[in-house]
Amino acid sequence: MPRTIRITRSHKLATAVLVAAGSVTAIAATGGQSDAQPAAAKTSIAAEKVAGVSTAKEAAAEKAAQETAAKKAVADAAAKKAVAERKAAAEKAVADRKAEAKKAAEKARSEKQAANRSTERKAVAAPKQYKNNLDGWIRESLDIMKKKNIPGSYEGLHRNIMRESSGNPNAVNDWDINAQNGIPSKGLLQVIQPTFDAYHVGGTEKKLTDPVANITAAANYAADKYGSIDNVDSAY
Repeated sequence: MPRTIRITRSHKLATAVLVAAGSVTAIAATGGQSDAQPAAAKTSIAAEKVAGVSTAKEAAAEKAAQETAAKKAVADAAAKKAVAERKAAAEKAVADRKAEAKKAAEKARSEKQAANRSTERKAVAAPKQYKNNLDGWIRESLDIMKKKNIPGSYEGLHRNIMRESSGNPNAVNDWDINAQNGIPSKGLLQVIQPTFDAYHVGGTEKKLTDPVANITAAANYAADKYGSIDNVDSAY
């Protein structure tokens, strides 16, 4: 006869505990799988956040580098511009000094030329002055003779004048053959009118007894007939 197994209250409790434990295990197994998915999602999100922060930092660093490079380029350009401006200023200063020097030289040259022209005009406007005596007449005649290429010296003129008229510009010979023919010799070098008219030198008075005109015409005549007044030692 089969043995009757009596299930006590203790047995029931133990069985209940075992059943409950199995249920818990099953639930744990099922629940653990379900919780793993949210954890993985959280990890992925965190990773994405870290990656995003890193990318933002790199972008910021790149932007800062670009800004630094841009500032350096601006500074370099400004420095080059400053150097170019200083160089241009220095070159302009040199050019200005040269221009000033050239202008000063031109001004000095112009003033010198003006002074020379003024001197020349004064020389033309103020002719040489001669004394109104025998010495002055001879010297003025010599200057005219020199311009006209008429030979003769102070000594030759003076010597012949003293022999012919003793230095009297109004001396007249009223006794020789010329006087007898109505054309007396007159003046410092005793010249007759026809001879004076033929040998008169331009620039002198057309008057036989004018001292300078008389001397110059006589010297011109003597140069034609004797080579020079210096070669005359007697009546001619």
